[in-house]
Amino acid sequence: MVSSLEKSKVKSIIAIIFGTFITAMGIELFLLPNKIVGGGVSGLSTILYHTMKIPSSVSFAVINIVLLLIGFKLLGWKFVLKTILGVGALSVFMEILSYLPSATDNLFLATCFGSILYGAGIGITLVFNASTGGTDILGRLIQIKFPHFPIGKILLMVDGVIIAISFCMFGKIDLTLFGIISLAIISFTIDYIIKALNISKLAFIISEKGEEITRLLISTSPRGVTMVNVKGGYTMEDKKMLVCALKNSEIPEFQRKIKEVDNEAFVIYSESQQIVGNGFYVYK
Repeated sequence: MVSSLEKSKVKSIIAIIFGTFITAMGIELFLLPNKIVGGGVSGLSTILYHTMKIPSSVSFAVINIVLLLIGFKLLGWKFVLKTILGVGALSVFMEILSYLPSATDNLFLATCFGSILYGAGIGITLVFNASTGGTDILGRLIQIKFPHFPIGKILLMVDGVIIAISFCMFGKIDLTLFGIISLAIISFTIDYIIKALNISKLAFIISEKGEEITRLLISTSPRGVTMVNVKGGYTMEDKKMLVCALKNSEIPEFQRKIKEVDNEAFVIYSESQQIVGNGFYVYK
């Protein structure tokens, strides 16, 4: 039987590969062919491609090798191994997708769709404690020093410098302005995905069969349950109120288990912006 740890590793690898694929789509089908530099090593690769004809997948891989060597001691081998997977997968996908034509030559559409795909892909890989390399690594290094800075905002500052370089190389203000728009969209998308994954639910269950529900939930769920003695204001009867933290995806099965024991149980779900501890990981 496959253990939960092995399932978690497989899920992580699949998520990283998926994240790098949609990142490559954003780069090769939208941003790079239209000379839109929204930052990152992909932005440097875009500059090198249009000025020196160096394939984007090659320059992307070489620059990241250097950054990985710098980040190895500070970020740890687990992060570096996952990043190698991310960098390798993204380089391969970039090379494959480079043979496809640009999805559009409209700068506005290319900026919007390319940046959303790029930001979503990076956000997914960061959530699973890896990255697509480049300024993601630099952002993680800066976050070690300044842990309260959101990763999206750190990347925003670093990538702004790369946009300035693109203006010096291309000399077109329109491309630079679209690059700034791209950077803003990428930053917003990264922060949105990470924030969305931090949102969980708090369940409050009031029932006369609180102990039975608790035993069932604890024996069939990875989540803990806290019992509080309460008294009904109308009936003045003693009851149990159960408090449980859940992920959104767990709610249907959670509700089914409660109804299985007490079909009359009163359940309140409240949204929580962030839960720390007991199986809940805070994505940054």
